[in-house]
Amino acid sequence: MTMIVFLLCLAAFVAIGLASVRKAQASKKDYYLASSSVHPAMAGLSAVATNNSGYMFIGVIGFTYATGLAAIWLMIGWILGDFLASLFIHRRLREVTEASGQVSFAAVVAKWSGQDFGLWRKIAAVIAVLFLGAYAAAQIAAGGKALQGVLGWTPQTGAIISAALILAYSAVGGIRASIWTDAAQSLVMVFAMTLLLVVAVTGRGGLDATYGEMAAIPGFLNLFPDDLLFPGFLGMALFVVGWMFAGLSVIGQPHVMVRFMALNAPQDMAAARGWYYGYFTLFYALATGVGMMSRLYLPDLGALDPELALPTMAVELLPAALVGVILAGIFAATMSTADSLVLACSAAITSDLAGGRIQKPWIMKAVTAGVTLLALMFALGESRSVFSLVILAWSTLACAFGPLMIVQALGRRLTQPAAIALMLGGVGLALGWRMMGWQDQVYEGLPGILIPTLIGLAISRKATAATAAPGIPAPAETPAAKAGA
Repeated sequence: MTMIVFLLCLAAFVAIGLASVRKAQASKKDYYLASSSVHPAMAGLSAVATNNSGYMFIGVIGFTYATGLAAIWLMIGWILGDFLASLFIHRRLREVTEASGQVSFAAVVAKWSGQDFGLWRKIAAVIAVLFLGAYAAAQIAAGGKALQGVLGWTPQTGAIISAALILAYSAVGGIRASIWTDAAQSLVMVFAMTLLLVVAVTGRGGLDATYGEMAAIPGFLNLFPDDLLFPGFLGMALFVVGWMFAGLSVIGQPHVMVRFMALNAPQDMAAARGWYYGYFTLFYALATGVGMMSRLYLPDLGALDPELALPTMAVELLPAALVGVILAGIFAATMSTADSLVLACSAAITSDLAGGRIQKPWIMKAVTAGVTLLALMFALGESRSVFSLVILAWSTLACAFGPLMIVQALGRRLTQPAAIALMLGGVGLALGWRMMGWQDQVYEGLPGILIPTLIGLAISRKATAATAAPGIPAPAETPAAKAGA
C-alpha cells in the first residue's frame, strides 16, 4: 500500500507538470520565466516549496534531532533575514527583469544599475553552474535517502527515480511546469509534516507528557547550544545573527529568486510575499517539531544517520498508506527544488555562458536534460551529508551574488572590476570560513556577505537617472525605492 500511494502521488505531480505544456510558448522567456505571467499565490507557494527543499525534510530534521530546541534559531533567524532582504530586493529585481528583457538571474543582476557586466556575468554563470549543480545533486541524494529509510531500497535507486521524474517535466515544460508542480507539492509537504507531528505527539500521551520526556534529555531543551564560539551574550548574538544571514542569503539563490522574476507584475510582490512567508513559517515550525519528536522515538539513531529520522519515524508510527504520503512529501520537496536548480543551471549555460545565442527550445531542453544527468551522476558518487552540502552551496551562491545585489539595491553603482572582486572575495571568505571549521558556530555567509557589502558601499558611487541604461530606471526613481517595497 505504501508503494501504491507513493506512486499515485508522483504520477499526479508529473501529470500536473506535463499539463503545463498546453500553455507553453516557443520562446526563451516562456521556458525560463513563464512569460512573466505567474500569479502571486503561485509565485509565493512555488518559491517556498523550492526553498523548503529536501534539506528541510532530511537535513533540518536531522540537525534538530541532534541539537534539540536550540535548532529553533534556524527558523527564527532564517525567516527574519529572508523577510528583511525582501523589503528592498525582490520588487526591484522584478522591475529590472522587465526593463532589461533578460531571462537569467545573473544577467539581470549584471544589468541592475544600467551597466553591462559581461565578464562578471560569465564568471557568475560558472559559479552558479558549479554550485547549483552540487545543490541539485544533494536534492536527488535526499530523495534516495528517503526511499532507503521507508522502502529499504538503495540510495542509488531512489536517486535515479528522482532524476527521471525531474527530467520528465522540467525539461519539457520549463519553469511553468516547475511552478505548477511546486504549488501541488507544497500542499502535500505541509500535510505530510502536520500528520506526522500530530500522530507523534498523540503517541507520547500529549503535549505535557512529551515535554517531560524532552526535559529528561540533558541539554535538549536548552535555548542556545553549549558549544558557541564565544561565551555569553556575544556568542548567542553571533549564533542568531549568523542564521539571519542564512535567511538573507535567499537573495543569492537563482532558483528561488526566479519565481519572483516571473511574477505577473511588480505591484503583486506584496501579495506574493504574504503567501511565501505565511507558508514558510508554518512549515518550518512543523519540521522543527517533528525533528524534536524523532529524538524521543528514535533515541539510538544518532549513532547511525540522523538524516534518516523522518522516514524511519514515519514507518514506525503510521499505517502503510500514510507512509506513502510522507514519502511523497519528501520526494515533493526534493523535486520542487531540484527541478528549479537544473533550470537555473540551464539558463546560466544558454543565456550567460553562450552569450544568449541559444534560442531554439529543443536546445534549451537538451541542456536541461544534460544538467539533470550530470547532477544524478554526482549524487550517485557523493556520500556527504545532505545538510552540509546544501548549506555549502547555499552560502557560496549567497556570497557570490548577495553583496552586489544589496549595494545596487541601495542605489549605489560599481565598476565591473570592483563587482568581480566583491563576488570572488565573498566566495573566498565563505569557503575559507568553512575550511577553518567555524561554520558550526557562525554561519559562513555572515562574513562572506557582510564584509564585501561594506567594502562595496564604501567604494561605490550613487546611481542616478543619468547613469541608468535606457529602459532601466535608477533605483531612486522606482516605486520599490520610494516605498521600501
